[in-house]
Amino acid sequence: MTPEETLEPIVAAAGADLQPRSTTGLTTKVIKGSVWTLAGQVLPLAVTFIATPITIRLLGSEAYGVLVLVGLIPNYLSFADFGMSLASTKFASGEYSLGDAAGESQVVWTAAMIAGVSAGIVALLICLFSVTIIAELNVPQEWVRQADIGLKLAALSFFCLILSQVLNSPMLSRLRMDLNSLINGTSKILLAALTPVVIYLGGGIVGAVGVGAGLSFLALLAILYTSGRLLPELFKHGFSSEFIRPLLRFGGGLLISAIAVVLLVNLEKLFLTRLISVRSLAYYSIAFTFASLATFFSTAMIQSTIPAFSQLIEAGKKSELEALFNRSVRLSLIWIFPLATGIYVAARPFLTLWAGADFGENSTGPLQILLIGLVFSIPAYVAYAVIVAAGKASWLAKLYWLELFGYAVVSYIAISRYGVIGAACAWTTRILFDSSCLIWMSSRITRFSNDAGSYARLALAAGILVPAIVLSTFYDLSVSALIVLLALSLSAYSVIVFTWALDPAERSWIWGRIRQFQM
Repeated sequence: MTPEETLEPIVAAAGADLQPRSTTGLTTKVIKGSVWTLAGQVLPLAVTFIATPITIRLLGSEAYGVLVLVGLIPNYLSFADFGMSLASTKFASGEYSLGDAAGESQVVWTAAMIAGVSAGIVALLICLFSVTIIAELNVPQEWVRQADIGLKLAALSFFCLILSQVLNSPMLSRLRMDLNSLINGTSKILLAALTPVVIYLGGGIVGAVGVGAGLSFLALLAILYTSGRLLPELFKHGFSSEFIRPLLRFGGGLLISAIAVVLLVNLEKLFLTRLISVRSLAYYSIAFTFASLATFFSTAMIQSTIPAFSQLIEAGKKSELEALFNRSVRLSLIWIFPLATGIYVAARPFLTLWAGADFGENSTGPLQILLIGLVFSIPAYVAYAVIVAAGKASWLAKLYWLELFGYAVVSYIAISRYGVIGAACAWTTRILFDSSCLIWMSSRITRFSNDAGSYARLALAAGILVPAIVLSTFYDLSVSALIVLLALSLSAYSVIVFTWALDPAERSWIWGRIRQFQM
């Protein structure tokens, strides 16, 4: 059976569901979509976790560094889509909620044209100046030729990825994250698995990057085919000048904010390298990577909540929007407390085993500090989705540029005095400020009633996890003792949340999902 034949019955079934369902139906689809998106992130990461040590041994540390560098350069220019990936999702979801298939198609193709022109210019510049870029980054002479060709191929992957993130809008509008994750996740898994094989066969850096370019192109074709099956009008209605201005206005705000975000995300890493050492950057990067695992579900939810919120806002369904918003926040909080606790408690023994005693000693403290900011940032992920769905991207741009200048001063001072710990403290301080502002902005848009009671119950339920955090912080417990402590704490937390923190409708919904799974 061909891949197209495998997808066809799934897509055909999805095509029958052309209108948004009730709030309960949307909640179910948001959760399912988030789980699929999460799987599309975790499974490739697991394969990469296995394949990376093999790739390093085949290439050597220096050549592997060049391979990573070649892949990173286009990623730092991801804002070159001119905000069209989110703009297309928002406006296409609005047309979908109104049942205007022709309008939805026109939004997608107009956004694809804008993104294609913008990304095409950037990709062309990368190709034209690839030699200069490689030279400025001090790539060793013996790897310059392969790095030059690899960077040109990476620019092609970059262009295909940008178009894919726009043309997948019909899937996102229908909350068909299963199809979107299946295509993108498969491409990432194949890339991670095939890279060491290609290198073993003599392909080198060029071969590895070439495989990525080929898979990106095939993923683009698969997304176009699947989106066309969900939205047959996609191949009947093309570009429309009617949507240029609203798309550019919305995307422009996202573009400006995205540039600030790139700087915000990487500023403390740059200061660590310049003020302390490359080794300190390694400690911080490992800490940040593993702390970020706690937010995987929340980041996965954004891809589902933005189109869902857009549909409800467009239809003027405030009560349904409020219900979905509150459920999304509660679900995120339910996940984050035990997950963050597990990462916090297991940090030192895991990092010592996986990366060595040096990382266990120097990365654990920063990781635990970063987790504090991440826990408090969880409601802000849902708030961010509401802001984007409401078309207030310019608010985000103003916030991020305001943060940037203050964060530059705070992080510089903190890192120069306290090193890696200072970097983690500066980042956590910024994220607390950022989250507070996003929540305030979303409240200005939604004017929802206060649901503090349910959030307070979840916070009190999380109190059962505090002893595990305290004991692991102040006592040198064995690995077996930590496992028992975590198991007891998480079990007690699960019982308290289910019996006390959830409302009856949510408990009924969970039991319904369990019964469906058992059947």
